[in-house]
Amino acid sequence: MNRAETPSSTAAALTDSRLAALSAEAAQQAFANYQRRFDEITRRARTRFVAHDLKGSYADAAERLHLYGDVLADLTTQITDLMGPRLRDRNVWSAIKAVYSSFVAQSQAWEIGESFFNSLTRRVFATEGVDQAIEFVDSDFDAPPTSSAFDVRRIYSGAALPELISAALSNPEAGGFAADCWDELGVSVALAAERVKAEFPGARRSGSNVRLEMINRAFYRGGGAYLVGAISDGGNGVGLPLAFCLRHEGERGVTLDAVLFGQADLSILFSYTRAYFRVNAECPHALVHSLRQLMPGKRLADLYNAVGFNRHAKTEFYRDFIAQLNASADHFNTAEGTPGMVMVVFTLSSYDVVFKVIKDRFDFPKDTTPNEVRRRYKLVFEHDRAGRLVEAHEFEHLRIRQNRFETALLEDLLRAAGKTVRLQGDDVVIDHAYVERRIRPLNIFFAEADAAQRAAAARDYGQAIKDLAASNIFPGDLLTKNFGVTRRGRIVFYDYDELCFLTDCNFRDLPQAKTYEEEMSAEPWFSVRENDIFPEEFLNFLRLPEPACAALLEQHADLFHPDFWRSVQRKLREGEIPEIFPYPPERRLATAR
Repeated sequence: MNRAETPSSTAAALTDSRLAALSAEAAQQAFANYQRRFDEITRRARTRFVAHDLKGSYADAAERLHLYGDVLADLTTQITDLMGPRLRDRNVWSAIKAVYSSFVAQSQAWEIGESFFNSLTRRVFATEGVDQAIEFVDSDFDAPPTSSAFDVRRIYSGAALPELISAALSNPEAGGFAADCWDELGVSVALAAERVKAEFPGARRSGSNVRLEMINRAFYRGGGAYLVGAISDGGNGVGLPLAFCLRHEGERGVTLDAVLFGQADLSILFSYTRAYFRVNAECPHALVHSLRQLMPGKRLADLYNAVGFNRHAKTEFYRDFIAQLNASADHFNTAEGTPGMVMVVFTLSSYDVVFKVIKDRFDFPKDTTPNEVRRRYKLVFEHDRAGRLVEAHEFEHLRIRQNRFETALLEDLLRAAGKTVRLQGDDVVIDHAYVERRIRPLNIFFAEADAAQRAAAARDYGQAIKDLAASNIFPGDLLTKNFGVTRRGRIVFYDYDELCFLTDCNFRDLPQAKTYEEEMSAEPWFSVRENDIFPEEFLNFLRLPEPACAALLEQHADLFHPDFWRSVQRKLREGEIPEIFPYPPERRLATAR
């Protein structure tokens, strides 16, 4: 390459095709760098698990979360310097896209590469809506552009059930761990076989052709490792989905903590309320589509998200959203539930997500700011969500046809969020929004549910608060309107404008009145600082219906005493990392309880 062809040359000295080639090469090299570093961090998960290094595991998860943005920021600077005054020349960018597509076609992670390029163009252009000429609105590829399919499955058959389970658990080449890593592998296998036979009748029949078809990768998150697949008896179809849940018990070694069965269990394991797995995914397409065979009710976006490709998950969501708009005729309307003081929340009846737009000004008594709200949403993205915080995807410059909005909603958006929402021709342009899964508000659920359902929801509501506390999160506002019930009956939190770290709170005993005047005072007669919290007052404003209140107090009365909260703070400050299991206690094996 001569001097005129180097990236340091001025753009004016280069032809369109040469500038496009250099820019595409820079983008491809940046994506390759991202892939390499992403895979390096991911591969460390196995080492962290074997070493029982929980702190290192959480540090790796945080490092990987920031990697995409860091690499993209460097690339944006490089492209800006390279293209100079031609930075926003769409003809050049159309050529860049074509050259880059030929590069990324050689990658087994081609779809991730396409989203990476989209992220670059959006940083440069801040595109409203989409632009097929400079973005991969639809993938350039209908199938993996590799010479052969990349199989991520391993089949175990031709032996008795205990032998099949033992082979799956102890095969290091397929995500398992060699027998010498285990604490009493035989005991775990026997318990697992007993549990499988109880759940899958085909495994009990004499001479049945039982086989395990497992994804040959371990999924790591927090202190757990998970082997995921299905069991069948030789018939057609996927069979019964299952997951073996492994823990490392320090000097004891690896143990089998639980066995999960069915789409419901696996959907909770791969929930949109949990942190991302680290799993080796040389071909993300193959991995995600294998997972979808086990969980056909999951969107591709949810599964890409679950395995750490959250930026591509946004691409998949947007494609799915546009397809839904094109296939439907219903209108966006205000989401059910108590109107928010901070957000305007709306939804499409035929689509199970909500869109949340920050208001220009907040209703009294909210005294936060839009920037502070964004900070708290970013905190959720970067934090372990403990299975109780709903994933919120951040979108910018959404463009939707005006005739898809109900008049009252559009008027509300323009009045309350006019700095973010505007009309442009026949379209509504939304400069910034969060998109979350639509779930049933808990206060509405309580109003509609029967006594047994209310009690069960109240118990899980209390457990949700405790799970968040264990992960160093205090919701700030415990009102039931800020919590919701998922399709699987789990209670989750979705209103983040008052969320904070638990260790930043000051949990105080409620001072006792010493005089009649103090006791009857409508206002606090004692000093209250900004972060002071009085758990003994929680029940006064929750106003739970019966028997929900009784069920909550029966199982979680300690939530209403400051000692509970201070004890959790003490553990967190001492560096204790709690284990929050993505399955109920009854799924655990006898040796794990």
